[in-house]
Amino acid sequence: MSGDAAGTVFAALADPTRRLLLEALAARGPSTVTELAAAVPVTRQAVAKHLAVLVDSGLVAARPAQGRRVPYALDPRALAEAQAYVARLASRWDDRLSALRRHLDADPSPLS
Repeated sequence: MSGDAAGTVFAALADPTRRLLLEALAARGPSTVTELAAAVPVTRQAVAKHLAVLVDSGLVAARPAQGRRVPYALDPRALAEAQAYVARLASRWDDRLSALRRHLDADPSPLS
């Protein structure tokens, strides 16, 4: 995941309303703006704007319209890529901490 793509995903996840929308989609499955507005404490218009950010980030996809109804669904690929990005960073820190532990274990001199 490129830095820009990761930034877009993390920016989308930074908003608590967008996280609520993701949780609602995870619990309900594909849902329309109207259905999601009933599940979160914001207006239908605000839900539509938040969904646009989530779609732009790749976390949510609009499914083909069913008449005038457009269902939105989670798209796990962007979240999986963000998770992999965080895992790579965590691995680097684990490696550094392991090297520090080996260094401290090898040098028994007191820290004074």
